Amino acid sequence: MSTTDKELRVGMVGYAFMGAAHSQAWRTVNRVFDLPARARMALICGRDTAKVADAADTLGWDAYTTDWRDLINRDDIDVVDICTPGDSHAEIALAALAAGKHVLCEKPLANSVEEARAMTAAADVARAAGVRSMCGFNYRRVPAVTMMRQLVADGRLGVIRHVRATYLQDWIVDPQFPLVWRLQKDRAGSGALGDIGAHIIDLTQFVTGQRISGVSAVTETFVKERPLPAESSGLAASVDGHTAPTGTVTVDDAAVFVARLDGGALATYEASRFATGRKNALRVEINGSLGSVVFDLERLNELEFYDATRPAVEQGFSRILVTEGEHPYMSAWWPPGHIIGYEHSFTHEMRDFIEAVATGVDPTPSFADALQVQLVLDAVARSAELGSSWAEVEPALTAAAV
Repeated sequence: MSTTDKELRVGMVGYAFMGAAHSQAWRTVNRVFDLPARARMALICGRDTAKVADAADTLGWDAYTTDWRDLINRDDIDVVDICTPGDSHAEIALAALAAGKHVLCEKPLANSVEEARAMTAAADVARAAGVRSMCGFNYRRVPAVTMMRQLVADGRLGVIRHVRATYLQDWIVDPQFPLVWRLQKDRAGSGALGDIGAHIIDLTQFVTGQRISGVSAVTETFVKERPLPAESSGLAASVDGHTAPTGTVTVDDAAVFVARLDGGALATYEASRFATGRKNALRVEINGSLGSVVFDLERLNELEFYDATRPAVEQGFSRILVTEGEHPYMSAWWPPGHIIGYEHSFTHEMRDFIEAVATGVDPTPSFADALQVQLVLDAVARSAELGSSWAEVEPALTAAAV
């Protein structure tokens, strides 16, 4: 536990799925990591008074408000944590940065490249005044993923030749599942592409140190009309599908694309919320000239590693259990072999964010990093609209941005 007297007073906007995950992390982080500042869960914000009051009590926040502007304007808030749908990320983040608040924003950064550019430009201005910002790609903080990156950086895989990434879910397979906000372009920006595809784009670029330079893509919406929800929250809603009016699904259900990375590697990506039987199946495989490494989120504490430099009679994929104290983040947790879970990735995210803010260091992934992911999402969408034509990923800095 940290012994510092320095306090970072956190205000969080949003209280559903991601709000609960972030709350668990804020509650836990100073109890397991020795950090140069302590997080205080000062204020939570949501539009529904009864629901946000209940969330404040359940999730452990000191107080609540129904107006995010009130949260930002308060002098007793140092950090603004944005866990809302994508259509409000830019407005909240821009206001928070202008008010001198440090900002943690959930992924994807925005609903459009234009919004992401504006947020990145504002973050650059705020940085000069010591205000920090970060985008919440939590899978970077899974210890096995961080170790995977280290294996690549240390040259253990040699020259990277192939990247293979999939993120598969099935929560909207039922055509009677209601038209929640994640299925509406004006709220979510895109469907499986931005929701889960953004994760594997960021993760593979993080692990390889290479950026996607161009893509050829196809997207599909399998169920184009859905019942309007009576009430929705997070990933689920209640509705009588036989009597409810319907609305149009305006996002993709699945996205598949091939890509070239700027270091020469070839890559394939698949993101689908229609993979029947797959609940949260994220898998990444990297093949290099000296070896290969595989990560599977459903085996979160493990890596598969193939070392082609070993004698032929000893070669084969080895299982590495990433639970040793020497492994990334693991010294704060349990004895070797005692596994951790999904929620720990958020605790590690808050750990890194607090340490960066308290020590005056820019945290990663930055808004600029998240903008680059947004540019890849945009290239995928452009390619799909043009019949899978090759689409170059635009540079992060353009004349318009400057």
